[in-house]
This record gives sequence, C-alpha cells and structure tokens, in this order.
Amino acid sequence: MDIYQVWITHNRAWSQREIFCFGIIVVGCCLCFMRLVYQHRMKTQQALAALMLIIYLGIVFGSTVFTRVATTRQYKLVPFWSWKAVLLTHNRTLFHENLLNCILLAPMGALLPIIFGSRIRIRMAFLLGFIVSVVIEFCQLIFMRGLFEWDDMIHNGLGCMLGCLAVNVIIERWRKKRF
Repeated sequence: MDIYQVWITHNRAWSQREIFCFGIIVVGCCLCFMRLVYQHRMKTQQALAALMLIIYLGIVFGSTVFTRVATTRQYKLVPFWSWKAVLLTHNRTLFHENLLNCILLAPMGALLPIIFGSRIRIRMAFLLGFIVSVVIEFCQLIFMRGLFEWDDMIHNGLGCMLGCLAVNVIIERWRKKRF
C-alpha cells in the first residue's frame, strides 16, 4: 500500500468548520510569531519552523483522529505486538504500517533543532515525539477513532528522534564548514 492509498483510505475531506477552526489557529499562531520576531525574541527562521510544525501537527491530528469515522473502542496493550506478528507471520502490511508510523513524526523531529535554534538531544526528541503520540493515541481511544497501541507511540517517538538526529548532524556539519 503506497502513501497515497493510505491517505485516501484513512482520511475523509475536512469539513468547512474544521478548515475554519484550523485556519483560526494558524492565523493566531502567525500573529504571535510575528510579534515575537518583531520584539527580537525569536528569529524569523525559528518562527517559520514553528509555524510549519503547527501546520504539520494539525494535518497529523486531522488524519489520525479528527477525520476518521468513529468505530468501536479498540486497543492493544502489549508492547511490540506488531513486530512479533511481523516476524512470526511475515505480515508485510503490518511491517509497512510500522515503518509509516516511524516516518510520521520524523518531520517534527527535523523541525525541533531549527525551532530551538540549537542542537536537541535525541532523548528529548524521542520524548517530545512520544508525548505527541500519546496525545494522538488517547484521542483515538477516547473518541473511538482508531487503535490505541503502545507500538505506535514507540514508533512515532523513534521517528521524531531520527528526524532530529538527521538535522542535528546536518547543522553540525554546516557549522564546521562555515568556521
């Protein structure tokens, strides 16, 4: 299953109310960031990266929680159950889902060093990705919009960590070449 098929399978179109609410949030954040940049409390590239993160997380929450159709409450409380199933049954679909969950928050991790203007420890990136994923998973559980599982939280945290690690390495190499 390619990314486009995953997207159209799991996402319905946003309603006008959802678009309006998300637009209000983005405009409000833009105004706050513009003020912080004007007051020299934040650099322009940090503000742009933070705005990109807000937009990205809005899309992620939209596709993982808010645009899904409510079903029954589902959960898997055994950590790494998906990898056990992949290894025992060679389930390619589940393997692809695990990889896509690792990739899901990698852009968030990549934006963190830019937002904070410094190198971010990978433990902190994992923790931030894990926390965002916990919120997603609990929203899915509460609103009955998907499967609550520890594996997704672990995979999302790893993806955030890998995205952060990649940008940390790029920034470090750029600084060495520059000086």
